[in-house]
Amino acid sequence: MGNGWGAAIVGIGETDFLRGSDRLPFELMLDATSEALADAGLSVDDVDGIIPPAGYTAAEELAANLGIENLRFAVTVMMGGASPVAALQSAAMAVTNGLARHVLVVVGWNGYTAFRPKPGGRRPRHTFLGTSVGDIATDFYRPHGAMAAVQLYAWIAMRYKQLFGVPDEAAGAVALACRRHAQLNEKALMRGRELTLDDYLTARMVSEPFRLFDCCLETDCAAAVIVTTTERARDLRRHPVVILGAAEGHPYPADEIPNRADPFRIGLSYAAPEAYAMAGMHARDVDFLEIYDCFTYVVLLELEALGLCGRGEAAAFVADGAIELGGPHPMNTHGGLLSQGHMWGMNHVVEATRQLRHEAGAAQVAGAETGLVTGWGDFGDGSLVILGRDR
Repeated sequence: MGNGWGAAIVGIGETDFLRGSDRLPFELMLDATSEALADAGLSVDDVDGIIPPAGYTAAEELAANLGIENLRFAVTVMMGGASPVAALQSAAMAVTNGLARHVLVVVGWNGYTAFRPKPGGRRPRHTFLGTSVGDIATDFYRPHGAMAAVQLYAWIAMRYKQLFGVPDEAAGAVALACRRHAQLNEKALMRGRELTLDDYLTARMVSEPFRLFDCCLETDCAAAVIVTTTERARDLRRHPVVILGAAEGHPYPADEIPNRADPFRIGLSYAAPEAYAMAGMHARDVDFLEIYDCFTYVVLLELEALGLCGRGEAAAFVADGAIELGGPHPMNTHGGLLSQGHMWGMNHVVEATRQLRHEAGAAQVAGAETGLVTGWGDFGDGSLVILGRDR
């Protein structure tokens, strides 16, 4: 195992995962931040770095409302759903290079109430920050009827399914694993709503090959983590979870899908070797996986990009309960975006931290010492962090 960054996660917080919150994204972020600070045993006076999400608020607004008078470090990572995991490497660089002592990484949104506005829902003043991805979609995809992420990702997923003969049951295995694990999570939106393979296969088609249960949940929620140096972490309340390796990657071209020479060479294809080299280990060496699961087929693509199996082999990798608790590669032990709720993958970081503290309750992977978290954003940007239990 390598030395990693010399940084650690010391506090975690997350709100409930709801459909119909009366709280704005900014308010939810303040709630999650308060929980993360209390978890770490820190006060707002200890925080001097903030990495906000790519929308809904800014570091300055968070600092003013939290009462942080001396904000020494603030950046925003613009990688869509890959941003929270990628932000961990920025936080680690900041604390290990003396730019900040404790960095707050926070995300929140009304992904159900306001993303597609509902009657009576409170609407935030700001939404996503604009990028060229949005420009490409507006100029070239929407005129042809491709309006939603499920339609855009379907281009990659359908080619993958047809090229490698991927059976429907492979995506179903991902959906079922997440749903089964959600039954163990008190905060999972789908707790109490079990899913069978027959339920999955007979569900309505949303955008081929995506059926209803291939798609993540729209939720109102927020999550936050606090990062500091490993040395400082050892004096705080919780067992430190160290950042062993972290990297980000971008497909080429990152903001355009049809012109890629290889649609399956995604951001993680570039990020994974970098993170492995830093951590001195491979994905196959970790005790559990928290894989960004906006859609089931995206999970299959990520598993292959991580080198856990060859191209077109993810169907065999996820078969026979291999990614469920008790299997060799337990994945998304909290239910994931598919069954806990969509918190831009920050809920994956929170769960990984719980696993490595050995605080995951009924979902605990026995003796977990290392884990892996991925992020996927926009049209295939990728981020990866390898975490370990401090020894």
